[in-house]
Amino acid sequence: MESDSSSENRQRLMLVTGMLGAGKTTALRVLEDLGWEIVDNFPVRLLDRLMDTPQAAPRELRGPLAIGFDSRTRGFDPESIIRKVKDLGERPDLEVTTLFLDCASHELERRYNETRRRHPLAGDTPVSTGIRAERELLAPLRRWADILIDTSEFTANDLQRAMRDRFANEDAQQLTLTVSSFGFARGMPPVADLVFDMRFLNNPHWDPELRPLTGEDLSVGEYVRKDPAFAEAFERIRDLLLLLLPRYREQGKAYVHVAFGCTGGRHRSVFTARQMAAALREHGFSPTLLHRNLGARAADLLEGSPRREE
Repeated sequence: MESDSSSENRQRLMLVTGMLGAGKTTALRVLEDLGWEIVDNFPVRLLDRLMDTPQAAPRELRGPLAIGFDSRTRGFDPESIIRKVKDLGERPDLEVTTLFLDCASHELERRYNETRRRHPLAGDTPVSTGIRAERELLAPLRRWADILIDTSEFTANDLQRAMRDRFANEDAQQLTLTVSSFGFARGMPPVADLVFDMRFLNNPHWDPELRPLTGEDLSVGEYVRKDPAFAEAFERIRDLLLLLLPRYREQGKAYVHVAFGCTGGRHRSVFTARQMAAALREHGFSPTLLHRNLGARAADLLEGSPRREE
């Protein structure tokens, strides 16, 4: 039991390296999105000094750390790096992993030609010469790495997905979902990803008894639900969201805001947003429900009333 506890409290350290152009920057960016602390182009000879630096937070509260380096890093020497990392791996307070990103030489050459960048090891020679020299230099690290990801057939999105699949914990894969209501008369929500206009539904505002109420009141909900178009429209929007939301999550989108609008943001949009949030909860999502204009003073002129009582 004691060893299990100490294992849980070890600082996670990942060394990320590989061929230039194979996707190290993309990989580090994904790790950062997943909650890792990132240090890129770090002189590996100073790694033990970095790990011994006193930190304010106790070890069990520190987040995982990813160190990026490649053949351009000052003092780069694969054999000495391997020796140093082996020593760190024997420490009881560290959990050390090495990730190597590889890519076929012909694909690396294509990427360099496409971006018109010079390979750092090529000098005045063709790109292919620099790639061969780098591959020979990195061979010991490639053989020794714990994890190898070949990006030859990957787009940037493919690599992002592969990194998330391998390194995201369950909490990091959760989607932060907001469902909101708003009134078009007071402007569109500036950060909504999906906006649904509910103004095609019958408007409770025109019923004098319902006008002072909101979509949170049962009588308003019954009125909106009785509209012949409501049930089918609601089901289609719900099914669309159930299709899209998992895809957004797979693509690495951390936040999604779904907004429902009506004229004043007090009746139809409020009721629909409440119903949709409940429906999404039934399918395993945990949306936050917000009503942008619910607390605003009822504005009859915004709804088009021919007469406003003072």
